[in-house]
Amino acid sequence: MATILAIETSCDETAVAIVRDRQILSSIVSSQIAVHQPYGGVVPEVASRQHVELVNVAIAEALQQANRTWAEIDGIAATSAPGLVGALLVGLTAAKTLAMLYNKPFLGVHHLEGHIYASYLSSPDLQPPFLCLLVSGGHTSLIYVKACGHYETLGQTRDDAAGEAFDKVARLLKLGYPGGPVIDRLAADGNPRAFPLPEGQISLPEGGYHRYDSSFSGLKTAVLRLTQTLQQQQDSLPVNDLAASFQDTVARALTKRSIACALDFGLETIAVGGGVAANSGLRHHLQAAAERHNLRVLFPPLQFCTDNAAMIACAAAEHLNLGHTSPLTLGVQSRMSLEAVMQLYQV
Repeated sequence: MATILAIETSCDETAVAIVRDRQILSSIVSSQIAVHQPYGGVVPEVASRQHVELVNVAIAEALQQANRTWAEIDGIAATSAPGLVGALLVGLTAAKTLAMLYNKPFLGVHHLEGHIYASYLSSPDLQPPFLCLLVSGGHTSLIYVKACGHYETLGQTRDDAAGEAFDKVARLLKLGYPGGPVIDRLAADGNPRAFPLPEGQISLPEGGYHRYDSSFSGLKTAVLRLTQTLQQQQDSLPVNDLAASFQDTVARALTKRSIACALDFGLETIAVGGGVAANSGLRHHLQAAAERHNLRVLFPPLQFCTDNAAMIACAAAEHLNLGHTSPLTLGVQSRMSLEAVMQLYQV
């Protein structure tokens, strides 16, 4: 059973964790949300500088919290793709340096594979095959998890990711950044059926619609036009109802595609990962639909929905147990498909 120290710096969280297979020994996450809020989104250069300042402190805190020495660490991992190049470089360089200094195996981890493994942390009995609904600010995908390192993307967004749509709608409603948590909070006091909104469907050349792919650009535009109309009709916007209607539409769209995909491929478990996995509307709709179809749905604890290093360490531990390591020449990539995961390793 491998004990891994992992570093995650793909975007705006500086995270370090120590995991022994699927057991979390420590998890440190330094969020940069307050730093980026004035800009309404993540500024890559600012994120990179913050990682440089925070990463060594986070490493020391993770070791202290886990009560582990370097002699008790079996491997050192870092997110290598996808993500912001400058931000990724900070974590990857730190991990490589530590691997050389302490003569430990080094592993580069795919960020999305990490989100898949977030469900393993809370459900250690989870085993492939299963379906993963991965929903975040940059990704909305339905992934057939066949084995460690072996994945097939069955459905994805054709434009905005679900989390990106939440941020853009929050900006339209002047709710600030990030959009997901504030929309979820306001939706609790709103009517989800107040405003009918389009779920977004992808037409097929031969007719009909794609069962698994998503589109949220049209939904965002519909909210924009709706708010413009409402502003002409009344003094203040019904923000709670708008938030509830938008959130309910996204949740229903994702649920419909996830259930259809799981049933079509005979997969009895749906694991959800990514920041939008924390959304209460999605949790309610997907859990209810899964129960109707006798499917199992797994949601990670809220702290492991957003970016964290524990999920990266969990994925790395699985790879190291299988004898996979990465070369110290491994670089970072801003984009990389999940199907290419095994290119990160020497097998």
